[in-house]
Amino acid sequence: MTQPLPRVAFLGIGLMGAPMIRNLLDAGFPMTLWNRTARKCEPFSEEATIAGTPSEAVADADVVILMLENGTVVHQVLVEREVISSLQAGATVIDMSSIPPALARDHGQRVEARGCHYLDAPVSGGTAGAQTARLSVMVGGDADIMTAQAPIFAALGKPTHIGPIGSGQLAKLANQAIVGITIGAVSEALLLAARGGAKPEAVREALMGGFAGSKILEVHGQRMLDRDFAPGAPARIQLKDMAMILDEARAEKLTLPLAQQVHNEYLALIANGHTEVDHSGLLLELEHINGVQLDSRHLVTGG
Repeated sequence: MTQPLPRVAFLGIGLMGAPMIRNLLDAGFPMTLWNRTARKCEPFSEEATIAGTPSEAVADADVVILMLENGTVVHQVLVEREVISSLQAGATVIDMSSIPPALARDHGQRVEARGCHYLDAPVSGGTAGAQTARLSVMVGGDADIMTAQAPIFAALGKPTHIGPIGSGQLAKLANQAIVGITIGAVSEALLLAARGGAKPEAVREALMGGFAGSKILEVHGQRMLDRDFAPGAPARIQLKDMAMILDEARAEKLTLPLAQQVHNEYLALIANGHTEVDHSGLLLELEHINGVQLDSRHLVTGG
């Protein structure tokens, strides 16, 4: 006889959370939803239970998934709003938010003290990956617990077990370091090529076939050429992640000069009013520094 699917409580319905919920519902999971802004639950009101508080949402849940903006909000929901104390025995908490590794370890200890299980499982792939269920999921925690939740991960993307609790967040920091630094490199490369008179779209096409080829060059390079900076991953979130990278580096007595420089560039981007642009919009800060702009023909104007 087929085992019934576990009831899932999903906390946090934003750019990433909404398509993830859609995929879980389509996979047949019974769900209870909660979000700080209640109206974001409305599109799912005929298919899922909507809870008034996060503690109500998790009371009968077998699995609790969090997809919240930062570590402060996650801690408020899990601890201050009594989600952990409201868990039923044996429940599994899967935190898919991006938070500091040390905070994930603290939350893991608190959840396990309640007689429950905890996985830190941040994701990469952006809104496109969330919509197509092709997220890369970096999982920290007990491998057997991850295996037990295989149907949930299968509905969202591809999980990889990284190590003990907190390791998933370390992998996400590594991911974001590469993403942020590479966005900066692609921005500089395209602007340099265009300023010298080369066609940047042709430069991008040529580079895609060599060692410089990357997902960032493919996707965000095209965004830059199209000047399409509608947020898939907002710049403010990239800044938050760059700050966490530097905090972790300091804790481990490391110096990361490239991460520091990119952090400063995102800080300036946001200070100049571009809080909600996509993180590929780092090009805008480079343009601001140089007093130039890639126009609709991909040539550099101004300066």
